[in-house]
Amino acid sequence: MAETPRRRLLDHLGVAPTYVAAGSRITGDVEAPGALVMCGQVRGDGDIKGAFSLAVDAQWDGEVRARSGVIAGRLSGTVRVDEKLEIRASAVIRGRVIARSIAIAKGAVIEGEVTVTSGEPIVSFEEKRKR
Repeated sequence: MAETPRRRLLDHLGVAPTYVAAGSRITGDVEAPGALVMCGQVRGDGDIKGAFSLAVDAQWDGEVRARSGVIAGRLSGTVRVDEKLEIRASAVIRGRVIARSIAIAKGAVIEGEVTVTSGEPIVSFEEKRKR
C-alpha cells in the first residue's frame, strides 16, 4: 500500500507523542523528548525536541522552543521553531514568533514581532477545517 502524502504538520507527530489533557495545569519548565500535544495550561518554559501542538483551548505563558509547531490556543511569551510553524485562526499570541517558515491563518491574532529565519515570505491561508 502506497504511503499517503501528509500535508498537515500534525500528521508528522511520529510515534508516542506526550499528551497533556485539557484541565491540566503545569507550573514549571516542560521538557519533551519528542512531540508534545498541549491541551491544558502551562506557566513556564518549554523545550520540545519534536513537534509542538497547542490546542484551541490551551494556554502557555513562557518561552517555547520546538522543532516544528501548530498553535491554535493562547501563547504569551516567545515561540522559537526550527522548521515550520502553523498559526491557526483561533490562535492568540502575545510575544515574539521566530521560525524558519511561518503560515498564518486569517483570523489569528499576533501582538508582537514575527521573524522568518529563512527569508521566505509568510504564508497566509484561510482555514477550511473546523476544530
